[in-house]
Amino acid sequence: MTSVIARAATLASARRQARQRLEATSPSPGADADCLLAVATGLDPVVFRSHPETPLDPAARIALEAMVERRLAGEPVAYLVGRQAFWDLELAVGPGVLIPRPETEHLVEAVLEAPASRLLELGCGSGCIALALGRALPACHVDAVDICPTALAIARENARQLGLENVFFHAGDWYEPLPGHCYDTIVTNPPYLGDCEPEANLGDLRFEPRHALVAGPTGLEALEHIIANAPSFLTEHGRIWVEHGWQQAEAVRHCLTRAGFRAVETRHDLAGHPRVSGGQLGVAP
Repeated sequence: MTSVIARAATLASARRQARQRLEATSPSPGADADCLLAVATGLDPVVFRSHPETPLDPAARIALEAMVERRLAGEPVAYLVGRQAFWDLELAVGPGVLIPRPETEHLVEAVLEAPASRLLELGCGSGCIALALGRALPACHVDAVDICPTALAIARENARQLGLENVFFHAGDWYEPLPGHCYDTIVTNPPYLGDCEPEANLGDLRFEPRHALVAGPTGLEALEHIIANAPSFLTEHGRIWVEHGWQQAEAVRHCLTRAGFRAVETRHDLAGHPRVSGGQLGVAP
């Protein structure tokens, strides 16, 4: 049967029909439709509103239909368009890396509150945190580590596209590729779901790399390892900031205190959930 979009003759009709088809499965059908139509046509979404009567090219119609079908199957829009905004950056993303999310920007905010000349990000994925910090702190040396070759390739390409020469990527398992290095701040958004938690099998997360989502039986395995070993890689008054699940804040604060961090605190995301925790070495409790 010929699809509705395949019969769309103008930008306006294609946009309307794509939105209607996505309403059943997407929490943001209008925004999704605009993103997909922009990629299919190569036009800025402002054109959809200023010139809605513009004819839809047949090749664009076919491309839009294919992307709508993939979105209906649950594939994330960011993977379909190959891009995702984060902080003040526009980053390439794709299967093999987590899609940067707004709540992770709270890590960047926290790190930027204190001066630093050397920073380390663990589990960098697309490079979003390291690159945001590298741009905001051009005099700072930023090291970023990931164990996944696909993620490192995407992160390095993002750094190249942004022209950032103060961010350096390393392949390995957490601290393993950087023995003897010392930093003012360590920052990380590691996997923090437990094996039995359902989130990894729902929504967009079904398409994202499981190794970047699930840490182990409790979900705290990566966080505990990173926090326990952090003092060996930090300066005397070094800081650490970690993202975690909203139910893990108390356990993470306990890990930080046990590792010798003081001034331990938790920050909340825009939804009011405890999302980011951190502490500092060498300060009074």
